[in-house]
Amino acid sequence: MTKDSNNGRVLANRYRLIELAGKGAMGQVYRAEDILLGGVTVAVKFLSQTLLNQKMRDRFLREATICALLAEKSIHIVRVRDYGVDDNDIPYYVMEFLEGNNLSELIKTQVISVPRFLSFTRQICLGLEAAHKGIVFNREQTQIIHRDIKPSNILMIQDSTLGELVKILDFGIAKLIEANRDQTHSFMGTLAYCSPEQMEGKELDNRSDIYSLGIMMYEMLSGEMPVIPESPNFGGWYKAHHSIPPKTFRVELKVPPALEQLIMRCLAKAPRDRPQNVEEILKAIEPLEAIYTQNQRGGANLAVQKSSESSATPTIDAICLHATWPQDKPRQKIVFPKLIRTKQGVIATLWVMLSEQDILNRQFSTRYNQFLFLKEPHPMLLWITVLHNREHGPRWLPCYLDLKTSQGQRLARQLGKSGSYRILFFALENPQKCKHVMTSTIDPAQCQMLINWANASQSLTIATQPQLSKNILRQEFEKLKPRILIKLEAVHTDFPKDIH
Repeated sequence: MTKDSNNGRVLANRYRLIELAGKGAMGQVYRAEDILLGGVTVAVKFLSQTLLNQKMRDRFLREATICALLAEKSIHIVRVRDYGVDDNDIPYYVMEFLEGNNLSELIKTQVISVPRFLSFTRQICLGLEAAHKGIVFNREQTQIIHRDIKPSNILMIQDSTLGELVKILDFGIAKLIEANRDQTHSFMGTLAYCSPEQMEGKELDNRSDIYSLGIMMYEMLSGEMPVIPESPNFGGWYKAHHSIPPKTFRVELKVPPALEQLIMRCLAKAPRDRPQNVEEILKAIEPLEAIYTQNQRGGANLAVQKSSESSATPTIDAICLHATWPQDKPRQKIVFPKLIRTKQGVIATLWVMLSEQDILNRQFSTRYNQFLFLKEPHPMLLWITVLHNREHGPRWLPCYLDLKTSQGQRLARQLGKSGSYRILFFALENPQKCKHVMTSTIDPAQCQMLINWANASQSLTIATQPQLSKNILRQEFEKLKPRILIKLEAVHTDFPKDIH
């Protein structure tokens, strides 16, 4: 067996490639470890083309940035952590590493029930909805079309809170490669799932993704394709998508008539005859899902599959967004820690009050955190959070945890246990409700240190002068600031990501 020359290779002095995890028409995916984060597992995807000129490089940076921003909007889109170009001018994405089955494997090996189908479809639609509504990039609203919706780009993972969670892969990648079509003289896309207008090379909108989704919906329920070409080449598929009517479902499948009608609308040859947005699809499946949920109320599995948007099991972010500013806290620019109890468990949070404009400026920032501990004269922890972007610079959010108090102990232990925390932003001008929520992850090595510091502090019998410990930590913090800034300014900071 030929040894993969990429194994052991280090990208950007940070990502060590471990093994090839998969490959397809658009590139290869490697399992890798993030050296700077103590060996955290990530996925690195190399795109199947070389960036031949500066225009292509600029295009890649734009699409990669937009893709990273998009993942912050929906839990149903795989998160991009970083990106770059290697020494051979091959672009790559660094993504969260997820273990699960893709939808293509499920379709081949399992019969997908209607309730499970509805759960999958709703979650896919929620991810597409976030993309199609777009994001603000360079002060412009940018709509994002996937262009390659197919079962192998849909991943199912097991989430401890939400159950079977759907993640959409490869947003932005098809557009990047398609932009070089004139130079490669090739058609980019998966023929079996392409909309008629995509095969014609037309400018695409969200209805193209809806056509691809319709094919995938049909396949999930039947295990078959709705249209079959006379020959499996471009010409055959072009004719199939343009002139062959989709097959009706077999009677024995017992597909609800309303659901079959919806799928057939998605498969309409003309974009104007399809649902005009995924919100229409969500509205159509909602009553069906309610019926199946009611019929199977005794089964726990279906309840677990309800998405984060469900009113019965709101997500942690949704809970945070409904938080109100405490009456005992002044309405001014302050930072304080707080534990929040939810049905999913206790979470650590950092509450911040800023001006509304400052909150808007900080929504797309690099997130950095660090913890400083002083054992004597009083066990005190300084929790440092920094939000940074090129245009607005750093926003420092420090707070102290007294590790001789039960509150400080609980917070330190929860941070160490969970490895992340939520930042809740409240506006000075309208502080009644949380304006924005952001997640920051903690280096695994720091997580272990937090637990160790909490244990060490608990065993101390003498603890005095907490203010003196705070003063010492504050002085160390001021010395540390320039080094943190150098690190922050050395990385790409025009999309949200965590560094440690």
